[in-house]
Amino acid sequence: MTALMESRTALAATDSAPRRNGSHLRNYLWALPAVILVVGVIHAGIAFNLLSSLFDWSGVGAPTDFIGAKNYQTLSQDPIFWRSLRNTLLFALVTVSVQLVLGLGLAILVRTKVRLAGLLRTMIFVPVVLAPAIVATSFRSLLTPDGAINKLIQGVGFSDFSQPWLADPKTAFAAIMLINVWQYTGYSFLIYDAAIGQVDAAIFESAQIDGASAWQVTRLILAPLLRGSHLVLIILGFVSSLKMFDLVYLTTGGGPGTTTQVLTGYIYRQVIAQFHAGYGAALSVILVAIAFVFSTIQVRLSTREAR
Repeated sequence: MTALMESRTALAATDSAPRRNGSHLRNYLWALPAVILVVGVIHAGIAFNLLSSLFDWSGVGAPTDFIGAKNYQTLSQDPIFWRSLRNTLLFALVTVSVQLVLGLGLAILVRTKVRLAGLLRTMIFVPVVLAPAIVATSFRSLLTPDGAINKLIQGVGFSDFSQPWLADPKTAFAAIMLINVWQYTGYSFLIYDAAIGQVDAAIFESAQIDGASAWQVTRLILAPLLRGSHLVLIILGFVSSLKMFDLVYLTTGGGPGTTTQVLTGYIYRQVIAQFHAGYGAALSVILVAIAFVFSTIQVRLSTREAR
């Protein structure tokens, strides 16, 4: 009897091995279209871009004039590139920081103090789903010298503060950052609101019983508990800022001068407007390298948080 059972067990194991192998094969086949798309579009594009950066190429026809690392040497001495890079990083730092603070504040407010919280959640998140082209063109109209913003300022008696917000080098970049904050703070709010909903309310009640103020509860208890949300929003915000193009292009076009020029806008200008595709490819390689650094940081920190 024992021998018969052992033989049946061995036979079942032999029969299940091909099934498991077949199941694994089907899983790989299901993933194959996505793999082909990612490799064929993204990775192949990055490889071709890297190759193109080694040529003096106009973007028309095949690249033939090999110049090696000369585009990178030119790039290192290009003041507009450094201005664009500085603007991009400054834009990321300011907008992400402000969105985190406002998003967390609004999430705490909705969770604790405000009635009609569902309606308020919807109103805060609506700008996030608007097309950037619509937001950019709307604010470009609002911020003209005779636009609604200046009329409102003049109407409340502060006529000296009205100015061409997007045409003045002193205010143009700040205005663009404020537009971005207005549109995407709702995303930070949504992440924080969901995260706060997962925290046990008894923790806050215990702190309040012990005499902790609202500020102490937020700073010493809630903020550390939301560390994972902070990380996700910071990394995604920085990577998103690196890709930011449409808002600047449709409001100021990178002007006045190069005051609001960002890296993606400078790449567009070199490749599309001036037909310097080889040099634009070198700029794109730098952009990809920066994005890769932030993505690597995100993966490593996320793995550490999971542990």
